[in-house]
Amino acid sequence: MKHAYVFPGQGSQFSGMGKSLYEINPVAKDLFEKANDILGFRISDVMFDGTDEELKQTNITQPAVFLHSVIAFSTLDAVRPDMVAGHSLGEFSALVANGVLQFEDALKLVSIRAKAMQKACELQPSTMAAVLALADEKVEEICAEVSKESGEVVVAANYNCPGQLVISGSVKGIEIACERMKVAGAKRALVLPVGGAFHSPLMAPAKEELAAAIESTVFHAASCPVYQNVVAKAVTDPTQIKQNLIDQLTGAVRWTQSVQAMVADGATHFTESGPGKVLQGLVQKIYKEAVVTGVN
Repeated sequence: MKHAYVFPGQGSQFSGMGKSLYEINPVAKDLFEKANDILGFRISDVMFDGTDEELKQTNITQPAVFLHSVIAFSTLDAVRPDMVAGHSLGEFSALVANGVLQFEDALKLVSIRAKAMQKACELQPSTMAAVLALADEKVEEICAEVSKESGEVVVAANYNCPGQLVISGSVKGIEIACERMKVAGAKRALVLPVGGAFHSPLMAPAKEELAAAIESTVFHAASCPVYQNVVAKAVTDPTQIKQNLIDQLTGAVRWTQSVQAMVADGATHFTESGPGKVLQGLVQKIYKEAVVTGVN
């Protein structure tokens, strides 16, 4: 039996997140204050008392979810994961948990990533859509057809669990693809309220900026494997981890395949560290026998 710790991504935020940790745990309070100093503004105030609209801003959301996830994990006593993984942004939290990144370095990278992605979103109108109850292969096929016929960008972006795949691309491309998904038998093809086409080629402008920051950051030896989004397998080599983090911006989040790989490598228990319970639900849909818990 092996214990995997998993960390959520953008979308799990909520007003009040982390407030009780700050109030009752001295370690948590110290880390929040350290984060405020690093970021140059009191993100803790926005997390604890900000509006939903404020928390939706990418430059706030990403560091906020990262902070909640890592600080919740840091309050656990003597935890040694057998393996870790994170959904999109959550991969940075996972790399703190397995010792590859120092807290301060990871927070700086997350902040740079968020700002770079926001700038990329502003260059071209783009979005994402959730496709439910349609085979992954069919979704991929329709995305490829729409891209070829229209010249628009449309790709499979998030393989969340069987029957739930998120596509990403230009606004027009997503609109065309959604109609075709419904005709092909999808239960739903719903455009999501997001700021841009994450995990698609439209994030390429952000890649160069993030790559430079990652290359100048020290990555340490891993205490356990991280199952990275773009390769969906165990990785421990710091050089490879760096490259996979860079590729993740424009590559798909293969969460289904990552959980399946962890299970194949012996994972039976999964603990989600951070806001919400999204990953707990996804893990159980991927592997019904999993024992899932959360710490927030």
